[in-house]
Amino acid sequence: MRVIHVPGADERLEILSRLAASDCEGEPGVTAPIPAAKAGFLAESVIQVRRPDGPLTVLRTMQTSACERNCRYCAFRAGRDAAPRLTLTPDELARAFDRMHRAGVVRGLFLSSGIVGGGAQAMDPMLATAELLRRVYRYTGYIHLKIMPGAQPAQIERAVQLADRVSVNLEGADAARLAAIAPQKDFHGELLSAMQHVRRLVEARGSTIRAPSLVTQYVVGPAGESDRDLLTSSSRLYREVNLARAYYSGFNPVPDTPLDGAPPTPPTREHRLYQGDWLLRFYGFALAELPFEADGSLPVGVDPKLAWARRHLRDQPVDVNRADRARLLRVPGIGPRTAEAILRARRTGRLRDLRDLSALGAAAGRAAPYVLFDGRRPAFQMSMWDAEG
Repeated sequence: MRVIHVPGADERLEILSRLAASDCEGEPGVTAPIPAAKAGFLAESVIQVRRPDGPLTVLRTMQTSACERNCRYCAFRAGRDAAPRLTLTPDELARAFDRMHRAGVVRGLFLSSGIVGGGAQAMDPMLATAELLRRVYRYTGYIHLKIMPGAQPAQIERAVQLADRVSVNLEGADAARLAAIAPQKDFHGELLSAMQHVRRLVEARGSTIRAPSLVTQYVVGPAGESDRDLLTSSSRLYREVNLARAYYSGFNPVPDTPLDGAPPTPPTREHRLYQGDWLLRFYGFALAELPFEADGSLPVGVDPKLAWARRHLRDQPVDVNRADRARLLRVPGIGPRTAEAILRARRTGRLRDLRDLSALGAAAGRAAPYVLFDGRRPAFQMSMWDAEG
């Protein structure tokens, strides 16, 4: 007689959360250390995500791993037999999360899902889970909901009301790149339109009501896009839909998928994309100022801010006692906090040398070739690293 094992709710949660870690569409994070006394609360399912107010311990999981879409890179694509197909009901997931939250194991939830019966049908149990947490369990903490492709406007509105963060993952830099890796998804009709609807809803709420942030994610590499293509898309989204952040997920081939023979994306490329993105978001760079190569890629051997400085600041260094904040931020080794510290220090005195700059938080060795102190170049020794190229 054949015995069929039916996993219980806790086992399904553990498996789905482990599967979510391999999902290209999960929010990046690192495994969080769980005290031994609490290890029984599904320790492998917990990650830490980076938030503006510090790291947050989050349960990252899926409502279901069943999916009818045929995304060419995805471990859960329709027809891939190696993927276990499991589902949690809203009551099961909300109860398990509440137990973990009360035990102090997690402080937040990131919830994604596969799609069965269309995006609207997939969205319903996710919203029901969030409703239970907010209304029944009185949970007021962090919830990140992924908005499913094909979700209805009313569902998007409810997600905006329930969540602290919502994600609409474009996956490709444009419609053609998306079609190459996820042929059943509609870049404009399902994804970009959902982002635009989120922005309208957030703006309608006004400044007196807390509104969720909007993020997106790209699968980097398999569609053949350039770094310029990806950062052009992100730059537009920052302007047009008030995107809070873009994630760049380097492609890793999954066995038994159409792209299992494609090369993985080098981690350095993913890193350079984040550096370029930060220059757009926090350093006042325009897209056209980023130091793209002729093929649209960012330099591999040097970070883009340093590459820009080598082209523009070698012969026109920045005087740290006279420059405004925007000009200070162009100097390698000086970030937003250090720029503010320099401006404060200048109210009471002058910066005399690299030691003063270092004391304010700057990476003085990186800044040295590109700064002046009241018109004087500092004495410094060119490092091997800065001499690259």
